[in-house]
Amino acid sequence: NMAAAGREEPPLGLEAVAEEAAAAAAASAGFRLTAVRREPAVRLQHGASGLEPLAWSEDHRVSVSTARSIAVLEQLSDVHSGGQDMVIHRTAVPAPAAACTLKVGPKKEVAECKEKFASSVDPTVSQMFMLDRVFNPEGKSLTPMRGFKYSSWSPLGCDANGRCLLAALTMDNRLTIHANLNRLQWVQLVDLTELYGERLFEASYKLCKADAPCGQLGDFPEFQRRHSMQAPVRMEWSGICTTQQVKHNNECRDVGSVLLAVLFENGNIAVWQFQLPFLGKESITSCNTIESGISSPSVLSWWEYEHNNRKMSGLIVGSAYGPVKIIPVNLKAVKGYFTLRQPVVLWQEMDQLPVHSIKCIPLYHPYQKCSCSLVVAARGPYVFWCLLLISKAGLNVHNSHVTGLHSLPIVSMTADKQNGTVYTCSSDGKVRQLIPIFTDVALKFEHQLIKLSEVFGCVRTHGIAVSPCGAYLAVITTEGMANGLHPVNKNYQVQFVTLKTFEEAAAQLLESSVQNLFRQVDLTDLVRWKILKDKHIPQFLQEALDKKIESCGSTYFWRFKLFLLRILYQSMQKAPSEVTWRPSHEDAKILISDSPGMGSTEDDQEEGTSKQASKQSLGDTGKGVDIDDTAEDSLHQSSDTGGREPMVEKLLEIQAQIEAVEMHLTREHMKRVLGEVYLHTWITENTSIPTRGVCDFLMSDDGYDDRTARVLIGHILKKMNKQTFPEHCSLCKEILPFTDRKQAVCSNGHIWLRCFLTYQSCQSLVYRRCLLHDSIARHPTPEDPEWIKRLLQGPCTFCDSPVF
Repeated sequence: NMAAAGREEPPLGLEAVAEEAAAAAAASAGFRLTAVRREPAVRLQHGASGLEPLAWSEDHRVSVSTARSIAVLEQLSDVHSGGQDMVIHRTAVPAPAAACTLKVGPKKEVAECKEKFASSVDPTVSQMFMLDRVFNPEGKSLTPMRGFKYSSWSPLGCDANGRCLLAALTMDNRLTIHANLNRLQWVQLVDLTELYGERLFEASYKLCKADAPCGQLGDFPEFQRRHSMQAPVRMEWSGICTTQQVKHNNECRDVGSVLLAVLFENGNIAVWQFQLPFLGKESITSCNTIESGISSPSVLSWWEYEHNNRKMSGLIVGSAYGPVKIIPVNLKAVKGYFTLRQPVVLWQEMDQLPVHSIKCIPLYHPYQKCSCSLVVAARGPYVFWCLLLISKAGLNVHNSHVTGLHSLPIVSMTADKQNGTVYTCSSDGKVRQLIPIFTDVALKFEHQLIKLSEVFGCVRTHGIAVSPCGAYLAVITTEGMANGLHPVNKNYQVQFVTLKTFEEAAAQLLESSVQNLFRQVDLTDLVRWKILKDKHIPQFLQEALDKKIESCGSTYFWRFKLFLLRILYQSMQKAPSEVTWRPSHEDAKILISDSPGMGSTEDDQEEGTSKQASKQSLGDTGKGVDIDDTAEDSLHQSSDTGGREPMVEKLLEIQAQIEAVEMHLTREHMKRVLGEVYLHTWITENTSIPTRGVCDFLMSDDGYDDRTARVLIGHILKKMNKQTFPEHCSLCKEILPFTDRKQAVCSNGHIWLRCFLTYQSCQSLVYRRCLLHDSIARHPTPEDPEWIKRLLQGPCTFCDSPVF
């Protein structure tokens, strides 16, 4: 991209030399990164706002803080779409309409004090009051504070669907928690600013009873103190931890909980504890306030460290003046957690370099043979790092700075938690990749430059975020300078860059410890893109996968194989010749079109295409269309007779393979369900699982010879004696036979879809559906035993995606 390179400002001589040296070092170490643009770029309706405006969740959603809302872009690896672009589902969390006023006392008294300070004869009071946006969020003579300051994603498994929650902080200090329960709409679950204000009001604005009584609200310093003790700066989620709950019969049960730490302007930290799944106000277990002792705090991060099965935790706090330290956090009722005895100072110099962003990455030390924590902080244009590890001598702390990375201050920093790679970016479109390399004593960083100007042309950057498995980098960009002039209008876009090659993504998927396709959507998307481009599955991947399937009993590799076959099938499909969403105006002709004996006139060919288009659109949205239908259509659709036969055969062959893999996965899940039935049914009552039907279905195929299944079925049938407990059609009371794993059809022709988690027919109007529309599942009912409810919480057996 010579034009873009020509427009860029010439680098300083020293910087150019340093960049070349770094590039040479990285090349010698074999760390060359080739960043490739990934379509589409998503245009934002409003400008990005706040610090670190981008965040990428563990369940593959990117949140973008803007001046009117948080835009949420969900990445899907869609097996029903043949387009090569990334599939992105877009929603938004709107900013509240009313400004947030912090509760500092009774309404009438607060109004009087505001009036008094605004009209004060002392200019230091009146001007400070009028210009402070915490006191005056709605602005009056100033522009109102709109938009979001920061957003933070919880770990996976916190909402009612087992996905991530979003904590959002507005510019005017309102901190709320949101969940996306039905895929289209975000729901506010709780307003923590309001709750914390009420707690402080009840405690007369004292943190503990021993504190001296606070002053009068009419004193300006007291008015300031009450605001600063509840104006949030940042908030961060901890990992999921286990607490014990005592039931009525004195039994203990383990309950998952998660912590949200909120850092306030005065340096206090409120640690909220929530029981999972988080449903709202009733899920709040406790709230404790810790004094950090840091003046002008700017950023916060959790420190979570595991040593000899003992878990340590603390909070890393950074200041706008420079210091960084870890604050101990005592977690009551949390199993297996310990904390530091006193704060640990990581950097103590008041050098006026503000700490802008902190990331804490757990790593394994290859020389010391133990786990360690790498803390990385962006301070101005430098990266401060600190390595923490616990040995027999106690806590070892090594720290240093990496300099010469950027000529401008770092605006955003993100880290790939899986391998410890850190990415930093300055506003001039330069991104640095820092790879930690352990030495005997501590570590050093190999770093290399990613020039976004070579990928997107001349751009300014406002924030970056790396995807959960490190496959993509999301970047917020606006137009850069053209011919030395700034652009007239700014268009904010979220653009995507690949950080891994197809080979790296495939290898990571094959060696995955997670063994869940949904949790690795960024990697599967890279694989999907390659297969759709090349129209074949690379030989090395096919062989490696077959080897894994032979040597390992995990169904994960079968699901991976199914995913590859479905994408290959999509790549072979002929693209519809019409726009799929446009309605067809040939309704009358379509009604009489399906006569096979008619000659192939021009009209017929037109009908064929419109029919194919409508089928294809159904296939794209995945509305319960069977693969067979779309396949048949594409077979009849081939217009060039020369290439028709081999293509038809190829499609039929892939279709047969898909069917075989789906059947294998179904049988494996059926065995799991029958195992649960055998373990949990003491008497032979009906448990809403069509046990006899599933047993008969498994035994019906003579070619299927699985000793485990035969033994299990023998035990179950012995237990059931001759009882059958058939399912009945709710419309005509006829018996529903179990002949098909996907649906049940009674003798009167009523069709019910089957729940893929329990194989029961779904005879209610409402049921749930997996994210990629692969299969459906019923809702748990109050009379279901615990083990069935547990089965119904499972992900899709074909694509690992959660069920809504």
